[in-house]
Amino acid sequence: MRTILFGICMLFAFSVCAQRPCASSDYTTFQQSNDPSVREQLNRVEAFIRSQQFASRMTGIEGEETIIRIPVVVHVLYNTAAQNISDAQVKSQIDALNRDFRRNNADTVNTPARFRSLAADIKIEFALAKADPKGRATTGIVRKQSSVKEWKMDDKIKFTAQGGDDAWDSRSYLNIWVGPMRSLLGYASYVGGPADKDGIVINTTAFGTVNVAAPYHLGRTAVHEVGHWLGLKHIWGDTYCGDDAVGDTPKQGNFTPGCPSTFRSSCSNGTDGDMYMNYMDFTDDACVNLFTNGQKARMLALFNAGGPRHAILSSKGLHEPWVEEAPPAEEPQAVVPAAVRLYPNPAVSELVLNFDTDASWIGKSVSIVNQHGVVLMTGRVCAAAHRMNLSSLKPGMYFVLAENGEQKIREKFIKL
Repeated sequence: MRTILFGICMLFAFSVCAQRPCASSDYTTFQQSNDPSVREQLNRVEAFIRSQQFASRMTGIEGEETIIRIPVVVHVLYNTAAQNISDAQVKSQIDALNRDFRRNNADTVNTPARFRSLAADIKIEFALAKADPKGRATTGIVRKQSSVKEWKMDDKIKFTAQGGDDAWDSRSYLNIWVGPMRSLLGYASYVGGPADKDGIVINTTAFGTVNVAAPYHLGRTAVHEVGHWLGLKHIWGDTYCGDDAVGDTPKQGNFTPGCPSTFRSSCSNGTDGDMYMNYMDFTDDACVNLFTNGQKARMLALFNAGGPRHAILSSKGLHEPWVEEAPPAEEPQAVVPAAVRLYPNPAVSELVLNFDTDASWIGKSVSIVNQHGVVLMTGRVCAAAHRMNLSSLKPGMYFVLAENGEQKIREKFIKL
C-alpha cells in the first residue's frame, strides 16, 4: 500500500499528497500528449541553453552583469468581491519576487553552510508595467469579474472568450494571472510555448504577502513558478533521483513536504544532502531561501541573443506612456469614495456602479462622458448596485461622473 501511495504522489505532484501543489510539470506533460511538436520545442530550448553554457565555459569570460528588468502585468480574475485582491497585495508579490531573485531575503542566514557558496543573486528584477502594449498608461494591474468560480490547469483563465483575460504581448511582458483555484497553487507555461498562453497562473490564496495565510504567505509560490517560466525544473527532476539539468543542485529522490529543519539525504548525495531549501522544491514558504549559480546560468541563458526571452530586453513596458489620453473637460475636486466600485472593468455590454450600503446615492444623477468631456449617457441611480447598459458605446475609454451634494465621483473604465 505504501508503494501505491508513493506512486500516486509522484504522478500527481499537485494533489493533496504534495505540500506545494504546483502543476507545471503536469501541464507540460499534458501539452506534449496533445501536441507532439511540444517535445521538439522543449528540445530546442534545452539545446540552446546548453550551447550558451558551453560557450561561456569555452571563453572563460562572464562579462559585466547587468540587471534585467522585466515588465509585469497582473490579470486579477475574481468571482466574488473578496477575491478582488488589493493593489497592495499585488505590489507585495512584486516585492517578494525582487527580494528572492536578488537574494535580499532576510532568511539567507538559514541557507546551510555547505550551500552558501552556491547561492546566487539572479540579477533579475520585476516591475509592474507603466505602459500597455499600445503605449497607454497602466498600473500593470488588470481587474475583471468572471462567472468562473474556480480555475483549472486548462488555460481558460488566459482568454477573455472563456471568462478569463487575454495575455499582453508575451515578448514584452511577464503575464501573471491570479484567480481562485481548488486543487493547486499555480502553474507555469513552458519556455517557447504559444505566445497567448505564456506566463504563470497563481491561486488567489497564495499570491503576495498581504492577507495570505501560512504556509504560502511569503510570495514564494510565484517565485517558484517564475523559476519555471525561466526554464527551471523541479529540483528532483520530476522523477525519482531525476535530473533538473543543473550541475550544482544535488540529486534528490523526491519533493520535500512541509518545513524540515534537519539534514536529509537521498540518491547517495552524501555530505551535501538534499537541497530542500531551494525555491524549486515543494517546501513551505518559510523554509525555502535560495537559487543556485547553476540555476542562475540556466535562467540568464534565455535572454541571450537568439534565446526565447531575448525580446523582453527591448520591451517598452517600463517606459513612460507614449500615447496620451485627454482628461475630461471638468475635473471634479473630490475623490471617489472608497465604498464605490465599478465592475467589470474593462466592460463589454454592462457596467455595475456599486455603492454598497450608501443609500445617499439612490436617485442621484449619473453620467458617462468621453475623454473630451462630452456627455454621452445620463441616468439616475436606482439601486445600491446600479447597472448601466453600454451597448450604445463604441470601444474606448470613458468616465463615470456623479455627485450627491457632498461627494463627487470620477471613475475611468474601458469599453471593449
